[in-house]
Amino acid sequence: MSSVTSSSQAKEKAKHVIFIGLDGWGAYSVPKADMPVVKQMMADGCYTLKKRTALPSSSAINWASMFMGAGPELHGYTQWGSRTPELPSRVVNEHGIFPTIFQLLRDARPEAEIGCLYEWDGIKYLVDTLALNHHALSPDYTEKPEVLCRMAESYIKEKKPTLLAVCFDNPDHVGHGAGHDTPAYYAKLKELDTYIGRIVSAVEEAGMLKQTIFIITSDHGGINKGHGGITMQEMETPFIISGKNIKSGGEFSESMMQYDVASTIASIFGLKQPQVWIGRPMKQVFK
Repeated sequence: MSSVTSSSQAKEKAKHVIFIGLDGWGAYSVPKADMPVVKQMMADGCYTLKKRTALPSSSAINWASMFMGAGPELHGYTQWGSRTPELPSRVVNEHGIFPTIFQLLRDARPEAEIGCLYEWDGIKYLVDTLALNHHALSPDYTEKPEVLCRMAESYIKEKKPTLLAVCFDNPDHVGHGAGHDTPAYYAKLKELDTYIGRIVSAVEEAGMLKQTIFIITSDHGGINKGHGGITMQEMETPFIISGKNIKSGGEFSESMMQYDVASTIASIFGLKQPQVWIGRPMKQVFK
């Protein structure tokens, strides 16, 4: 195990990855959105507004694809609220679940601090909780929208995680209520941008900033008050990567799919991905 650990550390591009997911954030919204923190990351790092969902363009299937490096044909999660695979997973690990980026990192670095914090309970079925040190659901986020941000700030400062996924359930909730591409939707994006800024500040306070890569992305977009279809408003999501060893390259033109997110995180940590994964790391973003 030590040889795996040392070789992966020798190739790593950063010591920490902070993944922030905004459920229901369609790429169509980015030009109009008042998101100064996110747009500074876009300017400082690399991004695409054309990352495509797996189908259908809804939540569990696409969070799974981002974390599992493969699409529904292989991981088997096929519906909005899948908790277990409807199709048998092509491969399962020792925990009985399709291999995730969390388990990949755990196997290579037993000492790593790995966490996941979320507002939608469905996330916990997709992350291989047995590979995590810590996972927690934010309570009453509709009444206390800042709680998840506070949880992330505290965890970052206390534990200095190697890999942390913070999954907000908005703007999806507003998209289903007021609708996508509405004033309420953009107001929520502005609010979420402030939370992202606070998380970045927590990383800085923890003394991690110079060794951290941030990824800001989404599971799907939406149209009117829903998603799951095959419009580009539903299928195109932002992917923004910024921080240690990331080029100030701006927008990249290469094709990207949801499952490429897991492969890109694996590449950051110098991890060899499982044969069953089909994702490709976005190597062009690295210095």
